[in-house]
Amino acid sequence: MDYRALILISGTLLLLVLATWVVEVLRNSRDHGIDASILDTCRSRIRAWWILFGSLTCALLVGPIATIFLFFLISFWALREYITLTPTRPADHRTLVWVFFLCTPLQFILIGVNDVWFRSIFAISAYAVYSILIPTYAFLILPASIAASGDPQRFLERVAKIQVGLLICVYSLSFAPALLTTTLPVEEKVSVVSEVFAAGLEDRVIAPLEKTVMNPGTPAPGSIETVKTDVPFESPRQTLMPDNLALLFIFVLLVQMSDIFQYLWSFAFKKHQIAPTINSSKTWGGVLAGAFTTALLAVGLWYFTPFKFWWQPALCGFGISLMGFAGSITTSAIKRDRGVQDYGSLIEGHNGVLDRIDSLCFAAPLFYHLVWIFMNLEMR
Repeated sequence: MDYRALILISGTLLLLVLATWVVEVLRNSRDHGIDASILDTCRSRIRAWWILFGSLTCALLVGPIATIFLFFLISFWALREYITLTPTRPADHRTLVWVFFLCTPLQFILIGVNDVWFRSIFAISAYAVYSILIPTYAFLILPASIAASGDPQRFLERVAKIQVGLLICVYSLSFAPALLTTTLPVEEKVSVVSEVFAAGLEDRVIAPLEKTVMNPGTPAPGSIETVKTDVPFESPRQTLMPDNLALLFIFVLLVQMSDIFQYLWSFAFKKHQIAPTINSSKTWGGVLAGAFTTALLAVGLWYFTPFKFWWQPALCGFGISLMGFAGSITTSAIKRDRGVQDYGSLIEGHNGVLDRIDSLCFAAPLFYHLVWIFMNLEMR
């Protein structure tokens, strides 16, 4: 990690310490005038944040593979909670086996694989595979597998249940750790050189470049005009880790803060509830105010990002806040349909894993693609 990532993570953990102390002081005081239910909610969320950010920090310190593995475990457990909540028939068990033990780990393996090595073997990027693996091939094979079981009863409902769980808990969430393996602009030159090695063209390209570096005044015909000589010729995944680590941490931080912003603002704007039968605590005013507040926080964290313009983190913050709300209300609708209050009880005070990461699941693809778009626009 570079100093910016360390400052960001250390500052977040210090804020958690401060927030824990403030909430405990207010809960023990009788003259604060704050609704006790709000304090209880904040206390439970802070406990969940300690687990989430503590685990994420440890994984980031170990390395990208550990972080991807952490998200795999979270995804696997969230899918388990979802399938437990939406029971299937015995004929679906074979399909669930390959969903849990083949499709889910394969998605995260493709995210963690070295892209240069993958391209040298398959002539296609890993992103091109893991971005379509589940929504295309898994979604086609899944209903065929269930049909092959010979049980047609409630066939469409059974297929839809598993597909929705796979989409939310595995595919969407996998775009969060994918931030660690996406190549940002400074890596493009390194990526080009790495692919030259993979293609076996170093004699044609690298040799002229070396002559150019040794004799700057002698242009190399047909070679790349600019060479970053202080960056080693290695996998692009190893050259931009500080920015990628910061992006992942900022993404998780913004989504979690967006949840609390929307919750608190909804108390200030109590009118115009969005869906009172599904989530009575969210109002239109609260959601929009929370999105704008998240955008302001994103601008405040601009220094820790690779973005060039202030409006880029602002747009990311606003967008993932709205998508986080979409995830929260969607999973709440599933719980209401099943007649339960929560998905599980793994995290004390905030119940199941899916209760805690529903916003992350919906916001991750948007944030990933906004980062990709902004970074590639700067290359033009």
